[in-house]
Amino acid sequence: MMVTQPDWTEILTQCRDSIKAAIAPLLKTLNEPQPDLGVGAGGDPKRQADLAAETAIVNTLLTHVTSFTLISEESGIREYGPKAHECFVTTDPVDGSTNLMRGIPFYATSIAISTRPVIGTIHAALVADLFHGTTYVAEKGKGAYRDGEKARPSDVESLAEAVIGMDLNTYKVQELIPRLLDIVKKTKHLRHLGANALELCYVADGTTDAFIDIRGKLRTTDMAAAWLVINEAGARITTPEGRPLRVSLDPKQTVSFVAAGNRSMHRTLLDLITSEKEAA
Repeated sequence: MMVTQPDWTEILTQCRDSIKAAIAPLLKTLNEPQPDLGVGAGGDPKRQADLAAETAIVNTLLTHVTSFTLISEESGIREYGPKAHECFVTTDPVDGSTNLMRGIPFYATSIAISTRPVIGTIHAALVADLFHGTTYVAEKGKGAYRDGEKARPSDVESLAEAVIGMDLNTYKVQELIPRLLDIVKKTKHLRHLGANALELCYVADGTTDAFIDIRGKLRTTDMAAAWLVINEAGARITTPEGRPLRVSLDPKQTVSFVAAGNRSMHRTLLDLITSEKEAA
């Protein structure tokens, strides 16, 4: 008997709609005192919007699939159904929670589907801008799309012309800056907007030309979905040493990467990033 595979793009789109409905009432009370909900599995404070979004994802999934393992920045790893190890759902229900709480209009949901808890097995993904409504989806071998249009990365090769995202949010910034100084000197347009999943998708569709995060702080739950969007769009994402990302999907697993719209820009950035030994 032929087994019908789930339509993951449709399911993930329903997850997005459920999340928007779940957090809408909470957006009206952001200026009021917020409850202390403790710390999530990823180490950040739990917020009502994060938990509401995660619940919306789980409830939507359960209407379509009987079994899955949730890998979430909020609740950690949870199994649902008798065949939980046949499907893994890696999510940051709200990426950019601080932006949301402060009224900065740049936050997203990120959901990736994989056959194992390893980044290389992700086969379906969605990253949705929850403020502006822009949605990125990808399925392995089928390309990446932004609001139904094929995502096409940038062909800009010059650092002088490029818009490059760079996350420097770390108490170790004094160790990081020497490694990135050559890029900072040669780039006129540096950005960091505060929701890394969405910033990676900006590389996928050519809104920006590259995004760099070599802090070793970002969790795979933040960027798992965007990893597939980047790859299916034809952009490049590797370790700072130029190797493929081979990491587990876990709320505590961190990752460093360099993403760029094209091979030439990617190579330029890798060549300019100083190794930790040289920086020291």
